Amino acid sequence: MIQGKILVTGGCGYIGGHTIVDLINNGFEVISIDDLSRGSLLMLAGVEKILGQSIKNYKVDLSNLEDTQAIFIENPDIVGIVHFAAYKSVGESVLEPLMYYRNNINSLVNILQCAKDYQVPHVVFSSSCSVYGNAQSLPVNEQTPLAVAESPYAYTKQIGEVICRDFAKQNEGYNICLLRYFNPVGAHPTAIIGELQEKPENLVPVITQTAIGKRLDMTVFGSDYDTRDGSCVRDYIHVMDIANAHTKALQYMIKGTNKEACEVFNLGSGDGVTVLELIKAFEKVSGKTLSYKIGPRRNGDVVAVYADNTKACKLLGWKIQYSLDQMMDTAWRWEQNLKMDEISHLN
Repeated sequence: MIQGKILVTGGCGYIGGHTIVDLINNGFEVISIDDLSRGSLLMLAGVEKILGQSIKNYKVDLSNLEDTQAIFIENPDIVGIVHFAAYKSVGESVLEPLMYYRNNINSLVNILQCAKDYQVPHVVFSSSCSVYGNAQSLPVNEQTPLAVAESPYAYTKQIGEVICRDFAKQNEGYNICLLRYFNPVGAHPTAIIGELQEKPENLVPVITQTAIGKRLDMTVFGSDYDTRDGSCVRDYIHVMDIANAHTKALQYMIKGTNKEACEVFNLGSGDGVTVLELIKAFEKVSGKTLSYKIGPRRNGDVVAVYADNTKACKLLGWKIQYSLDQMMDTAWRWEQNLKMDEISHLN
């Protein structure tokens, strides 16, 4: 049974693509907006291969309100929006703050304006654990006070949450779920889609690219943090578990079981894993020994953050399906598939 049409912004990106798969497998119809400045049609092709059906993508810059409005006019039956589309590199945001504020905030404002103008009552906003900054106590829960943002990227997420709350407060009948992801990793279990980054900043694709020989070695940024082995602590969560939480959040709002007009949920495994522990986990699963060196700390990195995910599990009925070993296994099989594709293209 079709549960309704969902607009996914950034649908050709890493989390967006996996979420489209989960939404359609759970009975939703999906259209995508992605200007392809960061997303890829390869992701969309992989999604279509997994699902055995085509997905409509509009190549539109959400910062352009008129172009965005045209999609809502063409699709008057949209019942919900999942808003992923944003620039997300911490390092780039430090170097190009105005670009991040312009893109990430303008696109959100335009999406909410369209939700209001075209009566789309349910919105899921892609937030981030980066809103917590260097939290005073761990694990963080949804009531943990937000510390100063460590990067312009993180600040756009803090601002985005405020915009969503203000919107929901002043527009009765509209519901928003703010989903704070921790560190999404891994790939679809078929390994047909995964993280597409030529020069990744995220740790897991850096690990897999090093293991397969795309990179000579990798750098662990910082070995003098106040953690059990001196490297940063993060909460890694499989991308398909993250994807399913978006489906659950939409169902939660559509059924009318949400407690408030704007609610926030942590999406993490609940376990803190150091960078060096993650490397060891990958080596165990893959049988590869990684070449890495220890470097200086990196601007914008928080020392440690991991989630209390009790609220999402209880209210959304969300269950984590993938272990750390499965995260590493799917990521590694995806990297191997990419290598096979490159070889077949050369031949």
